[in-house]
Amino acid sequence: MSAESVIPDPIHAGLARGWKVIDGAREERDRDLSADVVIVGSGAGGGVTAEILALSGLAVIVVEEGALKSSRDFRMREADAYPTLYQESAARKTRDKGVNILQGRTVGGSTTVNWTSSFRTPPSTLAFWQRQFGLATYDEAALAPWFALMEARLHVADWPGAPNENNELLRRGAAKLGIATGLIRRNVNGCWNLGYCGMGCPTNAKQSMLVTTIPSALDHGATLVTRARAQRLVVKGDKVDGLECTLLDAAGLHATGRTLRVRARHYVLAGGAINTPALLLRSNAPDPSGQLGKRTFLHPTLVSAALFPQRVDGYAGAPQTVYSDHFMHTQAIDGPLGFKLEAPPLHPVLLATTMQGFGREHAGMMRQFPYLQGMLALLRDGFHPESQGGSVGLHGDGAAVLDYPLNDPIWDGARRALLTMAEIQFAAGASGVQVAHERAPRYASWNDAKAGIAALPFERHLTRVVSAHVMGGCAMAGADHAGVTGPDGRYRGLANVSVHDGSLFPTSIGANPQLSIYGITARLASDLAQALTGRPAARPQAQA
Repeated sequence: MSAESVIPDPIHAGLARGWKVIDGAREERDRDLSADVVIVGSGAGGGVTAEILALSGLAVIVVEEGALKSSRDFRMREADAYPTLYQESAARKTRDKGVNILQGRTVGGSTTVNWTSSFRTPPSTLAFWQRQFGLATYDEAALAPWFALMEARLHVADWPGAPNENNELLRRGAAKLGIATGLIRRNVNGCWNLGYCGMGCPTNAKQSMLVTTIPSALDHGATLVTRARAQRLVVKGDKVDGLECTLLDAAGLHATGRTLRVRARHYVLAGGAINTPALLLRSNAPDPSGQLGKRTFLHPTLVSAALFPQRVDGYAGAPQTVYSDHFMHTQAIDGPLGFKLEAPPLHPVLLATTMQGFGREHAGMMRQFPYLQGMLALLRDGFHPESQGGSVGLHGDGAAVLDYPLNDPIWDGARRALLTMAEIQFAAGASGVQVAHERAPRYASWNDAKAGIAALPFERHLTRVVSAHVMGGCAMAGADHAGVTGPDGRYRGLANVSVHDGSLFPTSIGANPQLSIYGITARLASDLAQALTGRPAARPQAQA
């Protein structure tokens, strides 16, 4: 039996049914379109919004800078995936190159390439938002039904399989030290346990926007435009009168010279927490709060790799299934930065470009690849009074860029995180630990690591910092607080613009953000649908 008969491809089936999909690379002339709502971006926020609005009977156009790919294109090869599915070929960085940032750039956005980890917004984060930003309706009880709705829609559930060795080593080492761990829920259905989620799911098991909400929206009459870069909102007074897009070539790198103009009653921005503020900045949008693009937060992430005597094969099996929030709970939320521990999947290109070293030393590490285990520490930024995040700006050509200061609170958290990860890895039986720092040797014991890491200089470009989570830049706030958007996601200063992505968050959240975006934007999109139609929004159906 062929793979295609076992694994239905919803994209090719939908195109055969007559989906309205416009590929900007194929357009030979300028285009003008109109709709009730245009949505910029097709990731977590854009996908959820598109489905709810289309189900509610609204004419919807989704504009996506990336291409429409499907399981037929996902070959489990890093060399294919990174240039075609990620922002800047998975090499997006902050302006000073101090932080590497992984973000999706394809239909489904980062949901197409993430590792399926699904956490509700931590209650402590919501409580902080209520106290500091006046978000009175963002409490655990009010959001619970929306999280439950999207968990059912996207098959978010406990992972029934045993953790792979990469994750099991985190759990084993933590247990020996008395550190509590938990199991990560995943948005998968019929997962084959391959471990290549970051390259696009080849079996359509990952319940990303690519195979769930976007197909549903298209089945209900929405139009999808791909390889179209949202360039500028046409602002007239306190409203937007149109969206101008640049159409891109097949590689998605160069303008074709053709443009797309879209007019709508309402505009939803869901391009992510770098691209959404950048679009508003390029459009010279009014900024009553003076906060547009500011207070943009990452989870600055530290990396530690450990060598074990047994094979780990960190590329095989569900990528993230074990975590620990112990070092979140032991820190006051506005005190020294807490961190979340996870085990990332290990693939050769990602590992080789993340870890330091060169020449014979680096080659030696890569020859030991099957025996390496990886660990991540995600710092919870945005709560400490001295850590106010970064700011989105524009290059001379209008492209988005993020400035992100790495200051003393972050370096303090980085040192504690690297020490913690090394201790756990040695407790799990590691024969050596290599933290991602240019001056760190491979430590042969916990005592060596404890002394060595404590003595390392913590500076940008010496300490390797990465992130796959970008939040803020269009932060929500209550009526009596300064914010770019209101609690309803409406942009302050433009009456017919909403923001429905992670840029709404007034801090980082201390957890992988996809489920937070799903639940929060489901509520916002439902309210928007009711406001535009005068009747209650349609609810998406639970995933079978």
